[in-house]
Amino acid sequence: MGTVQLWSLITPVNPASTWGPLIFIFFVSATKEAWDDYNRYISDKKANEKEVWVVRQGIRKLVRAQNIQVGNIVWIQENDEVPCDLVLLGTSDPQGVCYIETAALDGETDLKTRVISPACMGIDYELLHKIKGVIECPGPDRDIRRFDANLRLFPPFLDNDLCPLTIKNTILQSCYLRNTEWACGVAIYTGNETKLGMSRGIPKPKLTAVDAIIDKLTGAIFVFQIVVVIVLGIAGNVWKDTEARRQWYVHYPMEGPWFELLVIPLRFELLCSIMIPISIKVSLDLVKSLYAKFIDWDYKMIDRETGTPSHATNTAISEDLGQVEYILTDKTGTLTENKMIFRRCCINGVFYGSESGDALKDVELVDAVSSGSADVVLFLTVMAICNTVIPMKSKTGDILYKAQSQDEDALVRAAAQLHLVFFNKNANILEIKFNASTIQYEVLETLEFTSDRKKMSVVVKDCRNGRIHLFSKGADEAILPNACSGQKTRVFIEAVEQYTQLGLRTLCLACRELNEDEYQEWSFLFKEASSTLVDREWRIAEVCQRLEHDLEILGVTAIEDHLQDGVPETIETLRKAGINFWMLTGDKQNTATQIALSCNFISPEPKGQLLSIDGKTEDEVSRSLERVLLTMRITTSEPKDVAFVVDGWALEIALKYYRNAFTELAILTRTAICCRVTPSQKAQELSVCSIVEDDLILLIIVSMERKK
Repeated sequence: MGTVQLWSLITPVNPASTWGPLIFIFFVSATKEAWDDYNRYISDKKANEKEVWVVRQGIRKLVRAQNIQVGNIVWIQENDEVPCDLVLLGTSDPQGVCYIETAALDGETDLKTRVISPACMGIDYELLHKIKGVIECPGPDRDIRRFDANLRLFPPFLDNDLCPLTIKNTILQSCYLRNTEWACGVAIYTGNETKLGMSRGIPKPKLTAVDAIIDKLTGAIFVFQIVVVIVLGIAGNVWKDTEARRQWYVHYPMEGPWFELLVIPLRFELLCSIMIPISIKVSLDLVKSLYAKFIDWDYKMIDRETGTPSHATNTAISEDLGQVEYILTDKTGTLTENKMIFRRCCINGVFYGSESGDALKDVELVDAVSSGSADVVLFLTVMAICNTVIPMKSKTGDILYKAQSQDEDALVRAAAQLHLVFFNKNANILEIKFNASTIQYEVLETLEFTSDRKKMSVVVKDCRNGRIHLFSKGADEAILPNACSGQKTRVFIEAVEQYTQLGLRTLCLACRELNEDEYQEWSFLFKEASSTLVDREWRIAEVCQRLEHDLEILGVTAIEDHLQDGVPETIETLRKAGINFWMLTGDKQNTATQIALSCNFISPEPKGQLLSIDGKTEDEVSRSLERVLLTMRITTSEPKDVAFVVDGWALEIALKYYRNAFTELAILTRTAICCRVTPSQKAQELSVCSIVEDDLILLIIVSMERKK
């Protein structure tokens, strides 16, 4: 339009009246984009030019982060940002442990534990810069939870033995080293080949509801403008040919140029151009920036514990908060405080804490501990050492526990309160104290927890008598079916049901004694599976199952996780606003249901109705899904609050074979509870909710951990 207005034959106004605002608008938008680009440039430059200590050819030197090469040994100090993906070789901790903050990588604020490979244990600080070896690892990928590789150190550090590496032996780019004086590692991925770099892609353009409406209206106005121009242009040309020449005083030329028919339509086009307000772009940008600042200035949204204020990281889409239709939320750490408290337990069929609500104050349990009951002591021993917790002494001499899992922290602390104290870990030797005597266990293998196995185990040797034990803990469906023949598990099933009805988190504890030959045979298979680079996780799980059977069930623990302040009131308000809620959790169905009731996620009978989708086969899930769908269709017009609950097994089948029916159910329901789900299933739920309706404006995923 501005260019056409430069044509003096057709322009009805001074071109400056159009070009002035147009240049101003482009200048403002270009300045805003240039400022954002400049800030990104400064941020990238700061990260790339940061100096770090690197070992090259046995010599330590300072180099810029952008010049780090694969194979360099990199040294980082406490509170430093990790410049690339590293395999840990050493830390300031004698046990080879360091702590990292991964908030920039996965949003989780809890510190995570990383440990050096067993092959590097005991290597002196002065020798770390001389270490030589080979790391066999897969090509760059974006999976931040998996790293299957092997380390082979050259003599004299290790006699060419192969040592498996996992994600726990790495620290990834953008993490921060915390509570550790220093750490060093070998660079395995750098630049855009780090896991963070591989996760970066071309961001999808985000169009807000207001922008979408404006685009549609602009298109409609433009079409209307074209219609008006065509109609008026035709009318103008007809009038000119029939009437204009009769009006001699207008001085129309008798013959015009070849483009004469376009002159009148183009004039009307310029006259109608004001239909599209060209200043709306700048006006909206200014308004969006202003109310994003109101979010930053809202003192009511300041975190009372940390003092952290709210911050609108994207000022362009803030108004879509008012258009949210679905909220997907985890339970632990989001609805609840993620502060675990040991409340009850069942040991060998005896229930403790049922009357007082606190097993640690139960007189019968305290007496059993004092008398040295074998069943109770064994139960507490599994609580204390079947974990990845690391005990540390504070300056005052108190024992502090560093745990990746709040459940493990609660169990270890509960055992300590019952006088079985896990107080030291030196390499693979664990030391516990009970009744003034110290007991040592050597950790032979750790069978780590996975969302598929739903349990973890440790293989330990009792240093007093040399006996080898398998200690296991996990979900009831993972532990109880593996009970030894002849053991009655009914009492433990009842304990799990009782505790979950109270909204408590449950774990089953078990053990098994191994003979030396059985362990040696299994250990060979385990090391072989741990060293493979293909399907490592699946092979390890298969080997673990060969050991985790014929278990002696010891009992059940029950842990409480309080709701965060204001959660019930907040959810009730959001539900009244018409927002649909989905809770995705790894807890049992009863526990998830009780929490959902307590936080007003679902309504109790008779106001509400909770339907269940269950089944272990395709036919069972199909029938259950159809039954729930039928009920949903019937009750759609009723005021009754109807929700459904589905477990991970049935959800897997439904998403794989009956996705369309499940999507229809997602459209009809206002509330859903998905329990015993894995991280991959949570991602699939996200994709289902993203397409359930055309008018779904924004999908909010509440953090899987409590964000500060």
